[in-house]
Amino acid sequence: MTSLGAPIQGVTLYSFTRAFHGREHDLESLIRKTAADGFGPGLEIIGFSSFRGFPDVDDRFAGWFRDLVAETGLVQTSLAINADIGIHRDRLLTQDELIEYMRRQIEAAATLGFPIARVQISLTPDSMEALVPVAERYGVTLALEVHADQYASHPRILALRDRYEQIGSPLLGFTADWGATTVGFAPSLVEAYRRRGASEELLAALVDLWQEFHRQGPPADQAEHGQRFGRFIALAGQHGQPQFGIDFGINGTGLFGPASVDDWLEIMPWIRHVHGKFFGIDESGEEPSVPVRDLVRLLVEQGYTGAISSEYEGWHWNHWQSPFDIIAAEQAVQRSAAEAAGSRMVTDAGEARRQLAAHLGAGARA
Repeated sequence: MTSLGAPIQGVTLYSFTRAFHGREHDLESLIRKTAADGFGPGLEIIGFSSFRGFPDVDDRFAGWFRDLVAETGLVQTSLAINADIGIHRDRLLTQDELIEYMRRQIEAAATLGFPIARVQISLTPDSMEALVPVAERYGVTLALEVHADQYASHPRILALRDRYEQIGSPLLGFTADWGATTVGFAPSLVEAYRRRGASEELLAALVDLWQEFHRQGPPADQAEHGQRFGRFIALAGQHGQPQFGIDFGINGTGLFGPASVDDWLEIMPWIRHVHGKFFGIDESGEEPSVPVRDLVRLLVEQGYTGAISSEYEGWHWNHWQSPFDIIAAEQAVQRSAAEAAGSRMVTDAGEARRQLAAHLGAGARA
């Protein structure tokens, strides 16, 4: 029988992008606020978003950064790195160029003190296998993000899982993004569209269309995904407001995934990190579009002991509420859910540090 897990509470600084871009906070003050407001102990950062000149990181800066994290009592969980195969205008990266591009970022993760590098779906099974010696060289776990419109049982994800099983390296795994398993279109995004002039009839039709897709389940392949994208575009045109079409398609298919919570069981033994994706908290103190309580319960029941980085995505459109207040409220839901499942969220830094080391040391094999 699997022992109950006690996930580590954490946050990604991505949640506070609006405050960062608006110069309300710089990197240091965001890290200090994360610690002071109790959003940790887990700390996740996106490399290209937060570190000037990334992936080039000199020893002086790395020393300053690691000292700051130690001073604040936070625990580094994941550094999000990119697999941008289209960085040249006229061609895609070759496999060798891609591996070198990733190597530099993985080296930066190690230099900065992150045990996990979140990588992206554009990495194929062959690419992930080629990166195993790099991961071993730097001692960094590579956790490929499963993000809508992908989902755990998607053929591309299962192909990666099967390759992981063949390779048998404990340094290969997944980052599970809760956005793949949502139950509704975010009310705050509906409100944002309303403020931009969308009619009530169009907004009602938008929500109804998404719920239709939710009942059908996630798209079987990219062709079906494209068809759904097209229907969102057509919907806006049918209601005389075509300017919303592309935005509906991007958000309706790329942020709100309709897979079931139990779909994560397909890759559970390989989940090394979790993005606690969410979009807002309602008047009752709950997340109306992401089943946070069910997702935390699943992790607890499956014995998950890694970190959950609260990832507030509503900052893209919600400029009228504080992301800091919203994160605090969502983490309260996580803690309540863990307790209801018979466990707890780990909020002590020392315990989190030891537990994360054991979690990653255990490897990702089933």
